[in-house]
Amino acid sequence: MKTAAIDLGDVRTGLAFSDGLGVIAGRALTLTARSREELISKLLSEIAAEGASLIVVGLPLNMDGTEGPRAEKARAFAELLKKETAVPVVLWDERSTSVTANRILSDAGKKKKKQRALVDAVAASVILQSYLDANK
Repeated sequence: MKTAAIDLGDVRTGLAFSDGLGVIAGRALTLTARSREELISKLLSEIAAEGASLIVVGLPLNMDGTEGPRAEKARAFAELLKKETAVPVVLWDERSTSVTANRILSDAGKKKKKQRALVDAVAASVILQSYLDANK
């Protein structure tokens, strides 16, 4: 079962896909869109092309587990997605994924300027792998 994970952003949104067995995160990319409608269209097009049968949306909880404005945006976005697709959509705790993604990119020798363009895709991969590991 192929799974897609989304790291929702205001400007850039990361999207990652698992392998066909749903074991490991694979292809990842960053999408930009001017509106939520355009973003949903791009996301659903990529998800359909990959044949994903589950969508995981990162839920940015505060470090104490409470929800703030970013979590509310993620919940609202997940609800919009649910209305636009028959593919099941779930929310997944994404605390510290951007920090982890930046660390991965730094460890790989990526300069700060290059990191900005890649961090959303890497964060989506981190969200996805966390979800896959927890749901084996």
